[in-house]
Amino acid sequence: MGLMSEYIKKNKPIEELNSELRELIKKYNQKKDTYMVVHASAISKSDIPDVALNMDDYYAIIDLIRDVESTNLDFYIETPGGSGEAAEEIVRHLRNKFENINFVVSGEAKSAGTIIVLSGNEIYMTETGSLGPIDAQVFIGRYRVSAHDYIEWVNEKWKEAESKGRLNPFDATMIAQISPGELRGVEHSLRFAEEIVGKWLAKYKFSKWNVTETHQRPVTTDMKIKRAKEVASELINHGKWRSHGRSLKINDLEDIGLKINRVDSDLELADIVYRIQTIIRLIFSNSNTYKIFVTQDNILSKNATVASPVMPINEAMPEAVEAKIECEGCKKIHELYINLNGNKEVDQELKSKGLIPFPNNSRLICECGTENDLSGLKNDIESKFGKKIVN
Repeated sequence: MGLMSEYIKKNKPIEELNSELRELIKKYNQKKDTYMVVHASAISKSDIPDVALNMDDYYAIIDLIRDVESTNLDFYIETPGGSGEAAEEIVRHLRNKFENINFVVSGEAKSAGTIIVLSGNEIYMTETGSLGPIDAQVFIGRYRVSAHDYIEWVNEKWKEAESKGRLNPFDATMIAQISPGELRGVEHSLRFAEEIVGKWLAKYKFSKWNVTETHQRPVTTDMKIKRAKEVASELINHGKWRSHGRSLKINDLEDIGLKINRVDSDLELADIVYRIQTIIRLIFSNSNTYKIFVTQDNILSKNATVASPVMPINEAMPEAVEAKIECEGCKKIHELYINLNGNKEVDQELKSKGLIPFPNNSRLICECGTENDLSGLKNDIESKFGKKIVN
């Protein structure tokens, strides 16, 4: 049985999932003699602007670790990316407080999240974990484009104009609209990530790289700086990865010169990390929570507030809601009703029509044996009508 199936079968409420998450973090700390911080965003809820990394996250993390006395930190991170400046501030604070910092990635840590991860002394990843390119994304007119591709295109047109003495009318029109200030801004955005990642890799990730693996030669500071610049240059190369959202797995990262610690090689550690990831997914899918900050001692969460529908003055609140559910296994359609007021007459009327009441545990068991999770539907209806479902 997979971990997700195991937890769905247990059907734990959010409060119990939060408690188990903290216990798993405590177990991780004991195994590795460290202090773990979990910072995760619900990447699937991308319609919420605050899901992206921002300065509020920086302040939340500072508050969470204010009284931590350990000199070791393991930081579990899941994020779609966001502000590079916020990433820089988070790393500065962590580096001022802790001597040794490891990052743990089992989900996605993209863009600005990748920048943070590359400041670690060690990077631990599961087979499901992924980082991403760090090429800056900038707005040109109404469109968001890769800074790397934009600069490359401008340079190509510059060379073309020098060699031919002219440009075609379309390119000439486009180039004429670019101001020197705009071009400098794009260049600065591109170099920002490349420079700080290069600096952090040389200082932290490569700090214990003292002998070359093949020839066993001493590694100099210049060699560390050179390797760090090469890795950073690869990660900003949009032409290589083709997509800013590309998932870079362990093998991809090792191919460009990064050594990654494989969590799956330690079965006990892997079980803890995968359970942490699974519980995070369940918290996000079964609640309005879209961002969490967790340690063994504390938990902070951000929750989306769903606006209640505006009801016409003379329109009555419905006593029940009908829903058709397609079984994920056999595709059979089940007709359910949700009682909003506990009216017994409504129960009798809808049952007489062949509808079945919404299950108490939000789990619909089909005749084919498939268990269908209705927690999301329950949360949506309760949020929409501002009432608890009465079973």
